[in-house]
Amino acid sequence: MIHTFNYTVPEDGLTIDTLFQEKWKLGKKLIHELRMQKAVSNVGGELLQWKLPNKKGDVLVFKWEGEASNYLLSDQIPLYVAYEDEYIIVASKPRGASTHPNEDGQNHTLINTVMNYLSLKGHHYAEHIHRLDEGTKGLVVIAKNPLVKGMLDRMLENKEIVRTYEAIVEGQVKNNHGTIRAAIGSDRHHPSRRRVSPSGQQAITHYEVVGRNPEFTKVNAILETGRTHQIRVHFSYLGHPIVGDELYGAKKTPTRTYELHAFKAQFKHPITGEVLIVEDKKLES
Repeated sequence: MIHTFNYTVPEDGLTIDTLFQEKWKLGKKLIHELRMQKAVSNVGGELLQWKLPNKKGDVLVFKWEGEASNYLLSDQIPLYVAYEDEYIIVASKPRGASTHPNEDGQNHTLINTVMNYLSLKGHHYAEHIHRLDEGTKGLVVIAKNPLVKGMLDRMLENKEIVRTYEAIVEGQVKNNHGTIRAAIGSDRHHPSRRRVSPSGQQAITHYEVVGRNPEFTKVNAILETGRTHQIRVHFSYLGHPIVGDELYGAKKTPTRTYELHAFKAQFKHPITGEVLIVEDKKLES
């Protein structure tokens, strides 16, 4: 499919080479593909020289052939968009929904719903940068073209996308803030459960207590690493499983759901450089 977007040059003297290599830090393969496709022009359609300086306020038009997303369209789950621009959408996943399909024909997921929403606007690409467990509600960052997808993937790998979770856990967490450093691996006794294991992958969770009552503690947690079920495993390891998280030792609750919410995402916009702080203000899960 054809991808296209406009970019306004923010400073005098910026070349396309510098933009791609230093500001956006694109990979060599992608830069080569864009060069071969002659992907950059001005608003009049004139192809631009990559080594020539541009003026502040000039508009660069990017147009290239790239991969499309092939998700089925669906409006089966409610969609709340916390942030959207030409390049990115940050959407809130309801508790109980998957982030993306795990098998052919599956369409009751967040990404199917986002694709349906974007298709009504004439867009045909949406790829998630990270995922949330089915039982976790909250924000998921989604790229609207493959160039931005690559940039956001690199940012996630470099820990430049900060995701903050709110969890309500059983009991009284002793310290008001702290860091949990405990490697996580598979649990050989259960196909989907994880456990703290010396032979597992490094896992680091930072937390701060933000509320207490006699039975529960409310914490904000930030992941330094992104292991499967990391927050759930770490607080269970401390003896304070997330309320309702029976898989990790919590007491049963009437709702049979657990209280974990990815409520904030903070990162520097890969295209504009603006610092984005996006919060999930959806009232219901």
